[in-house]
Amino acid sequence: MEIRWSGEGRELTIALSGELDHHTAKEVLHTLDALMEERLPLDCTLDLSGLEFMDSSGIAVILGVYRRVYELAGAFRVERVPPQAARVLGASGIDRIVEIRGEAVI
Repeated sequence: MEIRWSGEGRELTIALSGELDHHTAKEVLHTLDALMEERLPLDCTLDLSGLEFMDSSGIAVILGVYRRVYELAGAFRVERVPPQAARVLGASGIDRIVEIRGEAVI
């Protein structure tokens, strides 16, 4: 799992690549919690276009970032979701809570 981020000021874009599953989710959450604490973003985008696989553990990661941005009264969205991850997210109904924009181009 690779985590890259960019952004100026309190804008933050986080890009995840690789497999987001029960083996990697805990470490990803820990890393993102530290990043969120450091940056305190008011505008946060989670780019999933680099994911090769995601299971339901990815939902916990998304909700963790959402919760932190919500506490800051910021805006959060998930973008460029690959088809396999989109099926997981669709089955969960998370789109009723979190803004999901567009699928990744394969």
